[in-house]
Amino acid sequence: MKAIFGPVLFHLLLFCAAPTFGVRIQSVPAVTSDGVIQTELERTVSLVCQLDAGHETPVDEELVWLRNGQAVSLTEGNKKGRSSVCVTPIIYEDNGATFTCHLSKNVTVTASVTLNVTYHPQLSGSEEVEVEEEAELVLRCDSWANPPVSSLSWTLNGSVVDLTVGRFSLTNDGCTSQLSANLVEKGLHEGTYQCIATSPIYGESSRQFRVTVTEKTLKLPLYPIIAGVVVVCLTGLLAVVSRWTKISKCCG
Repeated sequence: MKAIFGPVLFHLLLFCAAPTFGVRIQSVPAVTSDGVIQTELERTVSLVCQLDAGHETPVDEELVWLRNGQAVSLTEGNKKGRSSVCVTPIIYEDNGATFTCHLSKNVTVTASVTLNVTYHPQLSGSEEVEVEEEAELVLRCDSWANPPVSSLSWTLNGSVVDLTVGRFSLTNDGCTSQLSANLVEKGLHEGTYQCIATSPIYGESSRQFRVTVTEKTLKLPLYPIIAGVVVVCLTGLLAVVSRWTKISKCCG
């Protein structure tokens, strides 16, 4: 029994006595307890990864940085024992990006942080809209924001859109708001619309839509007209051919 467990016990004690290293990431702005760094567009985030041990840290341990699983290029003097990465300026694509630091010789010794980039609502949609009377008006307002907007609303000439008066219908999924109306009337629907997005941290942002209602034009069916012209032309051509045939017979 001693012969069996002796070597195992020896290696177990050796493992427990061996130095165990970890890595830790410090940042400006500071990282939260759940590994998230809160920042904004155009700001700078500084990350520092270093070995974390209960005794003197060996300076020859090389560190590796990854951004969303892809290696970050580091200079030779920025790899051993302590390594830093600077993300500047912060852009939209950095939102949700995860930075990971690990030992080059042991990928299980690792630490990660994730960026949460907040920004004002960005609104999009056609600003100049022309629609004929009795046609359908459709205004679409798309919102891109972090955190997501808490509401999207519409005004017409400075007043909240009355859905009943203008026969409007409104759909809203939190990211896209669509305001539409059938049988457009100049007096009811022409004017300046505003799509207003409310952010829980940035307040209100808006986008303006100018709607012009034009007189209804008479629209003739294109394909029947083309077909009629073709028939007339073919009939005339056949008549000419028939006439020349008769003249040729008489002359012969």
